[in-house]
Amino acid sequence: MKGRKRTAVVDVLGLILKCHVGAANQADVKADPWVLFWVLERYERLAKILADQGYEGDLERDIEAVYGVMFEIVQHEGKGFSVQPQRWIVERTWAWLENGRALTRDYERLPANHAGMVYVGMIRLMLRRLENNRRRWKKETT
Repeated sequence: MKGRKRTAVVDVLGLILKCHVGAANQADVKADPWVLFWVLERYERLAKILADQGYEGDLERDIEAVYGVMFEIVQHEGKGFSVQPQRWIVERTWAWLENGRALTRDYERLPANHAGMVYVGMIRLMLRRLENNRRRWKKETT
């Protein structure tokens, strides 16, 4: 595999619910719908899913019909760069995870191992949040 594409479903806080790592040459709508189905089966209180244009098509209608969840495709406005609503939540999550050394380069041989490192990075981030973002070192008493 020459490249990898990471797909993640995150909540409103930016915490990863499900991650999938696959080949970079696979289209989103072909390779990753099972990620959405996995999340919808386990998180029944989901009310709305925001996705980019790579998920347009039958998937949108299927999710709304079967699960009753609103599925919204975020459209680009005009030419060039435009800020998309709520897109920053996913991008912020990837930026947090890139701070971990294991995810800055692709050291893993198998995609499943790389997905595991994404989860390890998210666990590390959540533990730091529980600790109030402070490092506490044990002070030696002599």
